[in-house]
Amino acid sequence: MLFTTGVTTLWYFAGANHGSSLPIVAFALTGYSSVLLWRNMPSRCVVAIEPNLALLFHRPVKVIDVFVARILLEGAGATMSFAILSTLYIGLGWVAPPEDVLKVMFAWVMLAWFGGVLGLCVGTLAFFSESVDKLWHPMSYLLFPLSGAAFLVSALPPAGQKVILLLPMVHGTELLREGYFGSKVHSIYDANYLMLANLVLTLVGLLLLRAVSNRVVPG
Repeated sequence: MLFTTGVTTLWYFAGANHGSSLPIVAFALTGYSSVLLWRNMPSRCVVAIEPNLALLFHRPVKVIDVFVARILLEGAGATMSFAILSTLYIGLGWVAPPEDVLKVMFAWVMLAWFGGVLGLCVGTLAFFSESVDKLWHPMSYLLFPLSGAAFLVSALPPAGQKVILLLPMVHGTELLREGYFGSKVHSIYDANYLMLANLVLTLVGLLLLRAVSNRVVPG
């Protein structure tokens, strides 16, 4: 909440241009809340196993439980932040209510799914190599400006749109904004592409999890 509010305030007073006529507060709220949803899950999962090895002594506790707990914690925190800030800004008259609440919820679930399985992949890979932990953090900062948080895909040239839409989270952000702003924004996305990416990451994450579970020795 503090991060999103801070960025929103900076954008407002700086008179930042985001390539659309949408209110800057609403634009920043939808963009940066969605980024925090998918980006923080891998950051929480990248060092999930080693600090919790002692828990694995208990037979009911499995490696997947450690990841699920961290993913749910981050997802719940980001969701509460988005809900509270949206309610606050709507109450203050800074943001209009979402035009399609169901589409906003669908986009949020899709982004949460993406962040969760991305976290599972990053966390399990980090078990095999410490380099993953060192690489993920700078990579997450590089993905930040490419995620669609600070721009609309429609504002990019056609060549740029094709490249940026290779990133699954961009589709989720565009879908979220279409649900929030409706006809006021021209969103470009493919929900099927995002779902396919989520399914592939889910399969890869579960295969990696199985490999990790066979190697983990409780500490």
